[in-house]
Amino acid sequence: MPRVAITHRTVYNYANPVTFGDHRLMTRPRDSHDLRLIDATLSFSPSAKLRWKHDVFGNSVAVAHFPEQANRLSIESHIVLDHFPPVPADLAAMVEPFAETIPFAYPPEEVPDLGRTAERHFPDPDRAVDAWAKKFLSTEGPTRTASLLVGMTNAIKADFRYESRDEEGTRSPTETLSLGSGACRDFALLMMEACRALGLAARFVSGYLYDAALADSDTPVVGGGATHAWCDVYVPGAGWVEFDPTNGLIGGRNLIRVAVARQPSQAVPIGGSYTGQPNDFLGMNVEVTVEVGERPATPPPPEVQAPTGVESAPA
Repeated sequence: MPRVAITHRTVYNYANPVTFGDHRLMTRPRDSHDLRLIDATLSFSPSAKLRWKHDVFGNSVAVAHFPEQANRLSIESHIVLDHFPPVPADLAAMVEPFAETIPFAYPPEEVPDLGRTAERHFPDPDRAVDAWAKKFLSTEGPTRTASLLVGMTNAIKADFRYESRDEEGTRSPTETLSLGSGACRDFALLMMEACRALGLAARFVSGYLYDAALADSDTPVVGGGATHAWCDVYVPGAGWVEFDPTNGLIGGRNLIRVAVARQPSQAVPIGGSYTGQPNDFLGMNVEVTVEVGERPATPPPPEVQAPTGVESAPA
């Protein structure tokens, strides 16, 4: 299994020295059975006072306070981890019998915990998202849950045009449908709302994408040089399953998740503010470098327990 090193550098430039508000960073993954964090560091210019917390979803969040003014702000995150992606499996074979076809009801004991992840979050006055989601329902008999989710993932990759977009925010699902294009976060949100329209619980995931084999091929993975976004859908028996509609990927084999949230605005990798003149902001540059090394010497952790790898203290 690969050892992955990710450097995420963001630089903001200003015409004059400005005062920075606190910045909120979500760049540190959580240890799990498929990810062992080895090292995680943050560096800033100008220097910052840092404190850590967990958000309502249990994500690690760093809050940086900048005492000094400056005309340039540089934030760099560097993480090293061992990734133990699941062996590709037949999703249909893992689904509980009662959930093999759509529609189905989640078990009563899970409904309160799934909560708002199963609710629609965005207006759909013309039922455009509803209509698009229903395109994946079979007209010849029951619709298999796994087939619907795979079909929806592949359809977004095939039918929508990817565009890199640096400005803040995520387009509404109806806007993405109307334009027929979007960034990875737009596609993730469209699939989430389409799944919710069919009664499925879904949530937003931000992180990084890597695939050393595809990076040099004629059809490279989209999103490998920047932060990436995809979605989780809760499937009884299989649990939270990762779907990357930007690349048509099922499962987390090439995905390093950092933050999981109910909606995109809750999982922004770096967010903050500044105080200055309206024309002071000159622009920003984001660079993400992903390096994939050799198989780690340590074996993967048992599936029934979390890994116990050593990690450095947060900087």
